[in-house]
Amino acid sequence: MSDSPYQAQLDELAAKIAETELLGTDPEFAEMATQEIERLRAEKQMLEDAASQFAAESGAANADEPTKGPCTIEIRPGAGGDEAKIWANDLLRMYLRFCEAQRFAVTFIDELIVKIRGSVVIGGVTLSAFETFQFESGVHRVQRVPETESQGRIHTSTASVAVLPEVAQSIIEIRDEDIEWQFMRSSGAGGQSVNKTSSAVRLTHKPSGLVTTARQEKKQEQNRKIALELLRSQLWEIEEEKRQITLGAARSAIGRAKRAEKIRTYNFPQNRITDHRSKQSWHNLSGILDGNLLPVLEDLYPALTAEEPSAEPVE
Repeated sequence: MSDSPYQAQLDELAAKIAETELLGTDPEFAEMATQEIERLRAEKQMLEDAASQFAAESGAANADEPTKGPCTIEIRPGAGGDEAKIWANDLLRMYLRFCEAQRFAVTFIDELIVKIRGSVVIGGVTLSAFETFQFESGVHRVQRVPETESQGRIHTSTASVAVLPEVAQSIIEIRDEDIEWQFMRSSGAGGQSVNKTSSAVRLTHKPSGLVTTARQEKKQEQNRKIALELLRSQLWEIEEEKRQITLGAARSAIGRAKRAEKIRTYNFPQNRITDHRSKQSWHNLSGILDGNLLPVLEDLYPALTAEEPSAEPVE
């Protein structure tokens, strides 16, 4: 049995293609089936490429360098009510469109949580998924007139983004006695179907109070594994922040923004995106939100990874 995280999806796609091909034998559905088969085959090819990339990464990955591999992106709506929820989904759509364009493999973990594998070249350097998205961590603020606003007033909403690396068990040990599991039934896409078994899981880490959930997979064991991976990543993040404080890093964590730190503003009236760390701005707001994120990342990466001069006086 393959250890690839994509095998179940590949098997499911193969079954869907076979079903659709059978449907295409009916002249009434032939045209629709042809289009659907083309879409499914393209999706299958993308997953096969991702599986190959995963195999290569797994063979070469250094367990001591979690930042050199996949990542999880978690988005949480902030202030702004329903508009904040819409904004959180807009951000997720931006990342998903970018991943599609750059051929990253995406696996849904929960409604606003995705796991990303792959690599991209930025500034002549091949970056892992975590290295690509690491500077997206923090609070993203939007200023715009919501569709539901009849008076044309500009509203401000926020959403926080957390980007976490995949962390090996050898780096973060989680003891069985420190965790508590809860199991529940999980609805399918759009809430249209309900599993007869309690496959969804909620994991609580008692020492830290951290809680992770996973519900997308049909089998409980798969969701348990995902929840543990999420918890391990979050614990790593806490330890990494402590390590940076202990080391007294001179860079004031500019490249590792905390979830509560405002990093970027998307101003619709001015068609401008501003990154508050690098002081850079871009004006193709709609294009960037549609997934054209590469120019932003290409500008940010050198700006946020450049070594800052030491804060100590020179004698």
